[in-house]
Amino acid sequence: MTKLADTATNQVGNSYGEANDSQEIAFDLGVFVGDLNFEEDVSSDDISLEGLQKELEECRNDDVVANILSKGTKLREYTKGVENNLRQVELDSIQDYIKESDNLVSLHDQIRDCDSILSQMETLLSGFQAEIGSISSDIKILQEKSMDMGLKLKNRKVAESKLAKFVEDIIVPPRMVDIIVDGEVNEEYMRTLEILSKKLKFVEVEPMVKTSKALKDVQPELEKLRQKAVSKVFEFIVQKLYALRKPKTNIQILQQSVLLKYKYVVSFLKEHGKEVYIEVRAAYIDTMNKVLSAHFRAYIQALEKLQLDIATSSDLIGVDTRSTSLFSRGREPLKNRSAVYALGERISILKEIDQPALIPHIAEASSTKYPYEVLFRSLHKLLMDTASSEYLFCDDFFGEENIFYEIFAGPFAVIDEHFNSILPNCFDAIGLMLMIRIIHQHQLVMSRRRIPCLDSYLDKVNISLWPRFKMVFDMHLNSLRNANVRALWEDDIHPHYVMRRYAEFTSSLIHLNVEYGDGQLELNLERLRMAIDDMVIKLAKTFSKTKLQTVFLINNYDMTIAILKEAGPDGGKIQLHFEELLKSNTAIFVEELLLEHFGDLIKFVKTRASEDPSSSSERPITVAEVEPLVKDFASRWKSAIELMHKDVITSFSNFLCGMEILRAALTQLLLYYTRLSDCIKRIPGGSALNKDLVSISSIMYEIRKYSRTF
Repeated sequence: MTKLADTATNQVGNSYGEANDSQEIAFDLGVFVGDLNFEEDVSSDDISLEGLQKELEECRNDDVVANILSKGTKLREYTKGVENNLRQVELDSIQDYIKESDNLVSLHDQIRDCDSILSQMETLLSGFQAEIGSISSDIKILQEKSMDMGLKLKNRKVAESKLAKFVEDIIVPPRMVDIIVDGEVNEEYMRTLEILSKKLKFVEVEPMVKTSKALKDVQPELEKLRQKAVSKVFEFIVQKLYALRKPKTNIQILQQSVLLKYKYVVSFLKEHGKEVYIEVRAAYIDTMNKVLSAHFRAYIQALEKLQLDIATSSDLIGVDTRSTSLFSRGREPLKNRSAVYALGERISILKEIDQPALIPHIAEASSTKYPYEVLFRSLHKLLMDTASSEYLFCDDFFGEENIFYEIFAGPFAVIDEHFNSILPNCFDAIGLMLMIRIIHQHQLVMSRRRIPCLDSYLDKVNISLWPRFKMVFDMHLNSLRNANVRALWEDDIHPHYVMRRYAEFTSSLIHLNVEYGDGQLELNLERLRMAIDDMVIKLAKTFSKTKLQTVFLINNYDMTIAILKEAGPDGGKIQLHFEELLKSNTAIFVEELLLEHFGDLIKFVKTRASEDPSSSSERPITVAEVEPLVKDFASRWKSAIELMHKDVITSFSNFLCGMEILRAALTQLLLYYTRLSDCIKRIPGGSALNKDLVSISSIMYEIRKYSRTF
């Protein structure tokens, strides 16, 4: 059939190709449509022209229709040709069917056989489908039974695990009874205590146990075991605590190596023997309170034998040392008295904050004595180490921090008693400030350890030290304000011992305040500086000559500056104040020294040298007026400078300071003489004095000669 269809198509296509394809002819659809004759088929009911125009429009773009129309073939003729071709194709197809008839019959038989086989297979598959449906229902039933059995199994396993846990938690094994009753307190005993604790908690807490019949059998046995365990561990732990009371016992080692191994014993008592735990807690507090109190009391008594007394109530800046009793001073080494005001090596204690505490019997064997701040640091170092160890132990062993404060109530009381006896008799301001700095450093140490147990105690000590320091400082201040200048005055222009005390005392406190910047201390030092200013002026005024007063002030100011520089290179406000005073008094001394040796020359320069000799003034400058000054200077200027040099050398304690003053005096002299020379040049006839004038270069040479001496 496919072959027949192809043949028809080819014939139709060939009829299309009979026309001339060489050129494309434009066509008018209306021309061909107009030739159609519809009259023959008007009476036919099967033909309808409705929509013809639309179909023609749609076929307008069809290649076949366009090809037909372009050739100008009449539609009716074309139609007849197509019908003839189709008829021929039909006849050809019939012939093909006749030729293939035998094959078609064979194909028909085969199809019929296939239908029979397929029918049998359909019957067989229908049977299979019915059987599979039956099996599916059986599988569903089995699946439901399996799920039901799985759920029952799961529930039984849960019940079994809970029951097994219940039995395990509530049963009392014979081995546990034997260990609790007859066993020694060791690691195995503590593991057994943990098991017993779990069982006791299980019986007390679990709701399902209270309704269990097994409880009636087990609870009495558990209670007996609890009582036996509590009694046994109480005796054991109390025995260990009594070991702490033995003399020469290293408490920290006993705590770390013995007691901490049995800390679960305390936890067991805390949970299951509250009354006994309170007794153990009280016994430990009482034991450690007494032991530590005794240790600190013995340590303090040993330290007191090593104490070196530095200052008494009469060791004040403004007190005359000559007025004290010879008998009271005879027992004190002179070097100890110097430590009242000078810091010296005592500052090294702040670098030894973390050093171990003193061992008294070793220090006593070497007959070494220490200022109180050394003993103070040692005592508080021991306190910090002991308190830190005890605080951590109490927290670990008892699980309570408050026990520490109950234990250390005794040691704190012992230390307070000692400190309260020492502090009212302490007149060593340097030592008090050192103790304040030591407490500050100890607070930092405890902060780095992150142990707060001594915070309140160290604050209390710090608060008690400041008022005492302020009181002793005010005693020094009042000793200057109320000083008897007549008693203190010595006919000596060199630095006064009171000024040296002040300088050393101030330098020490400045040094101790460098890293702290305490504003209150700086204010107190300023008050002390004002008092010493007043007193040193009063001492200076006791000298009859102004020059001696100035020399006395310069020596004292220079000495003070030198000592203050040791406290720090910058010096601060106090050092700057004394440097200004030194500068102003140096200028005064230079003028006084020059007036002493070149008085007439200086008076002339100051009063007349600035006048114009050529002016019409009432009293013009003349050669006769200037000539004696020039000749006098030329005759003795070198000897006068030598006398000035000797005067400076003998007047000033500090050689460098004296040479600076001499240089300033010679420089000022050079300026005066230069002004005199300039004045002579302006005087009529002044050139006659040139032969007597000393050259500036000669004076400069002399100045350099004295400058080289230092």
